[in-house]
Amino acid sequence: MKQDKPLEIYVLLYLPWLLSLALDFSPVLSYIIAWLGSFFIFYITLTGKLRQLPQDASIAEQFMRPVFLVHIIFAGYMCTTSIFYFLNVLGYQDFAAPSSFFLVDEVKLQLTAQCQRYYCLGHAAFITGIFLFMKYPIQHKYHVEKEKIANLLFTVAIVSLPVSTLFLMVSGLAQFYYQLSSLSFIAGTMALAFAIPQRKATNTWICAVLYFFNFYQALISGFKEPIILSILVLGIFLYPSYKRVVTITFVPVLLALFILLPTYNRVFRENSWGANTSADDASQLALDAALNGGEEADDGNWIFYVYRLSEIDMFTEFVRSTPQQIPFYGPQLLEQSAIVLIPRFFWPSKPITETLVMERVYNANVINRGSSVSAKPAFIVDAYLSFGGWGVFFFLFLYGAVCQTISQYAEKIFGGYILGTALVFSGMFQILWRGLSFEFLINSVFWSFITMLILFKIFRSLNILKPI
Repeated sequence: MKQDKPLEIYVLLYLPWLLSLALDFSPVLSYIIAWLGSFFIFYITLTGKLRQLPQDASIAEQFMRPVFLVHIIFAGYMCTTSIFYFLNVLGYQDFAAPSSFFLVDEVKLQLTAQCQRYYCLGHAAFITGIFLFMKYPIQHKYHVEKEKIANLLFTVAIVSLPVSTLFLMVSGLAQFYYQLSSLSFIAGTMALAFAIPQRKATNTWICAVLYFFNFYQALISGFKEPIILSILVLGIFLYPSYKRVVTITFVPVLLALFILLPTYNRVFRENSWGANTSADDASQLALDAALNGGEEADDGNWIFYVYRLSEIDMFTEFVRSTPQQIPFYGPQLLEQSAIVLIPRFFWPSKPITETLVMERVYNANVINRGSSVSAKPAFIVDAYLSFGGWGVFFFLFLYGAVCQTISQYAEKIFGGYILGTALVFSGMFQILWRGLSFEFLINSVFWSFITMLILFKIFRSLNILKPI
């Protein structure tokens, strides 16, 4: 894959941010330009107009690569979901126009536009990092016999689930549970997608049971992301074999989830987390409310879209306080991340990661110190808190570069896209799809990389991966 256009072309990515910055005197216009700017970035990158996309496979057969899936989920969630909050600041409720007596909070409006400009800048930097490090086709060092891949995926799904449970039982090593359980889910979903067109009845039934077990766990988790990802990932893996069926079924299902999940999650949490109700009963109550909730559900949905679908409300509070009352943190958050890397198994008295992260939340008065609510800042917020706008540019560029580098390295040592990116990268580095605070994300990515290398050694020792 050649870099077919000069590097100067990447300036196009930053034009929406520059224009929105020039229009900062009009926060409404500035916000709209920055918000639409992300759609412009999606358009010129995903259509290949800015740089040629990988040509070694069709888009359907490489959709798990960072330029597609990570880009769409990470940047899409970060940059586009704030529109409901913006409308709410302007006085809209359930898309109904505000009354003529409504007074807009100009300070909040300015902060909202400023944060959206940072989102737009971060989006441009993120995709720049991906493109500058994107080099296809990859020279593989090893290969796997194609006829063995389906059974290998099935084996990984079955073996990694109990192994992950063992890590959960060992104090200080629980983080490996999340990596391996996620790997088991991805492997099981891929094995199911392989088994259905190959008509392997035994594999299909076992993988289906494993998939629905994971889907049930997502339903009773109280979080929306696992539920959406469970459907999305299965659709992605089935799409190459069943394009028409997936398009006419999975797309409407995903749209329905975005409509129904706000009510489902709210009612589930109220009953499961706030009352003495079993997860099964809470799930049933939540499902009934989502399907038959009426006006009460709609009100709850708007609150969800405004304050929970997007994290911009929290971002505005950090921007309000930093650097006006609280100076930029500089390298402090990176230093804390280095401390977190040491497993608690070797350092039982290690500072609690949640405590380190929440300290800056309390300092910015995002929530009260005595509150039991957890409100961890997003990756872009930590980038801003470290070095301001320059931090947003640098760390989001680094984020894209790391995603792309790890994905390519996984393909190099695991024999290609299916095992490298679709299985290992998507299974072990799923945290990169969403992004979290520096301490959580850096710790997870570091140890996932170590786990990836261990898995590679196991595959080599079993002669699953053979030198080319």
